[in-house]
Amino acid sequence: MLTHLSIRDVVLIEKLDLSFIAGLTVLTGETGAGKSILLDSLGLALGERASASLVRAGADQASVSASFDIAADHPLHQLLAEQGIVIDEPHEPILLRRIVTVDGRSRAYINDQPVGVTLLRRAASLLVEIQGQHEQMGLADQGTHLDLLDAFGVPATLRTQTASAYRAWIEATAELAAARAEMESAAREEDWLRQAVEDLSTLAPQEDEETQLAGLRQSLQQGERRAEAIAAALSDLSPRERRGVNPASALRNASRALQRLLPAPTDFNPAAIGAEEQAAAQEALNALERAEEALAEAESLLSRLASDAQADPRLLEQTEERLFALRAEARKHGVSVPELPGLLTVFTERLSALDSGNARIEVLEQAVARTREKFEETAQKLTAAREKAARRLETAVMAELRPLRLERARFIVELVPLPPEAWNLRGKEQASFLIAANPGQPPGPLAKVASGGELSRLMLALKVVLAGRSAIPTLVFDEVDSGVGGATASAIGERLYMVGRDVQVLVVTHSPQVAARGDAHLRISKKVTRDRTETHAAPLDSAARLEEIARMLSGDTITPAARAAAASLVKGE
Repeated sequence: MLTHLSIRDVVLIEKLDLSFIAGLTVLTGETGAGKSILLDSLGLALGERASASLVRAGADQASVSASFDIAADHPLHQLLAEQGIVIDEPHEPILLRRIVTVDGRSRAYINDQPVGVTLLRRAASLLVEIQGQHEQMGLADQGTHLDLLDAFGVPATLRTQTASAYRAWIEATAELAAARAEMESAAREEDWLRQAVEDLSTLAPQEDEETQLAGLRQSLQQGERRAEAIAAALSDLSPRERRGVNPASALRNASRALQRLLPAPTDFNPAAIGAEEQAAAQEALNALERAEEALAEAESLLSRLASDAQADPRLLEQTEERLFALRAEARKHGVSVPELPGLLTVFTERLSALDSGNARIEVLEQAVARTREKFEETAQKLTAAREKAARRLETAVMAELRPLRLERARFIVELVPLPPEAWNLRGKEQASFLIAANPGQPPGPLAKVASGGELSRLMLALKVVLAGRSAIPTLVFDEVDSGVGGATASAIGERLYMVGRDVQVLVVTHSPQVAARGDAHLRISKKVTRDRTETHAAPLDSAARLEEIARMLSGDTITPAARAAAASLVKGE
């Protein structure tokens, strides 16, 4: 409910801070005292149109803050969460604030967080409903009528079942549409798809194959380089070209030459050398023999290495061909090589879906027909329940109209069927509250047929009938008693008090019968201070309240009889 209203520099109000309680609060004052300014200020905080004319003369800006206490499960919490407005605690007050500058610009805040005026207005619509002589919020909005009718007398289970059936139908319809779109897309690319599946199936990519092939390729390349190095070494040891020098032959030739320098003991060699030279030649000969042996050993070892390190050029070629083919296919489809097996699965499924598409489409069409039939069946039960609730609501509201001096009016709840394309979670129809204000007059929308006072009283009748069924915690009535008095005013006061037992009610009134029923009373007045006119509002205690009601009864001159009548009204006599 509304707990506080703080107004700064709005028209004739320089500074005003008001607190409100639950139940019925009445606002009274002489004509022109500024009651409309108070409501305009509240409307500003609720997101109504801002104007530079609202800024008090001499001030730079006007500001209004309205604070509300709401339940933890109130719908406003969900709206604010969706809009990223953080509320630290579920029971934290909600503060709506609006600032208007002298150039007509305005700023809006919710709990001191800047918001757009549209969001401020949406939030306010969940907190306050205003019914006035010139402007209405709530009842005049046809979009609320179906919810009000359902809240009055339609089982929640029927509404839940209808919503669930509608969701199932919509989901089946969406699945059918997606399947048809997929089939049409696949049909357009069928030739390409079949070729892609054929190419990928022939290639048959395996999981982690690229890594394995790359490793094998590297190993084969290294083996090939090793074999080339060994072959080169062997070639140098045993060259086959005519110009090449064979190291083994060179060593043997050198040995034979040295041996000629060392004659046998029995031979006579005129070229024989001396003893020292023979020793040196023998040592050289021994070295040559060792070299021959080492060369033979090296050649044997290299031959063995060559045998062990035989390269496989064909295997390397095959490995590279496979690796390059995989990478080329991946580039063609814009994926990585590891994704190729999955891509083959996707293409195969799409091709399979194309091949079996008609059968799947048929199954989905049956599902759509089945879920639509279920929705229509459930929605029809909901429609029947609404028809019964509409007649009961008409009867209940009509019973309230007579005491409110609307006995000649007819209240009608019309259920208008929607075309199939407009069916929704709430069923197959919309509701409209119509009024025929006088006999012979055709019924029409409330806001167009009923006058401001009639509409306010009609809303009051509805609120009495629908007491406690709305999530909106605060109702504001502006002169709902306009043009009536006596028993009608008493009836209005009694009903405002009744509605105030379920929600907070604020009413601007000129009727003492209405004022006498208030749980709290605020008097609006104008004062002239230092040649400036200012509007004030003051809560009244019991004595001041009796005096104000007496003034409303008798005018400026308050008589003892007026005071007695006021006391009688307050006591309900």
